[in-house]
Amino acid sequence: MAAKIKTEVDNIIANNAVVVFSKTGCPYCTKAINLLKEHGVEAKIVDLNSEENGAAIQAYLMELTGQRTVPNIFIGQKHIGGCDDLFRLERSGQLKTLFAKI
Repeated sequence: MAAKIKTEVDNIIANNAVVVFSKTGCPYCTKAINLLKEHGVEAKIVDLNSEENGAAIQAYLMELTGQRTVPNIFIGQKHIGGCDDLFRLERSGQLKTLFAKI
């Protein structure tokens, strides 16, 4: 099972310019997704509450990124971090630079 989850998550990250691993009802996830929408970015949203293997995906993300919390955001196959990290990039002007590269 672990190898299947790893392959699934790695493929999602590799095949999407922007990916947000989130959970329904998480206000930070909603805030991050809304910021991406404000920039006109269509992100692949993976709702861990809706995924059959959501807990296993989240465990693999912890192994991959060192981050257990959601949202867990990737832009251009690079781990960005969570909501605060995304807004930090926004405030510094680096977010637009990242979007220009994808």
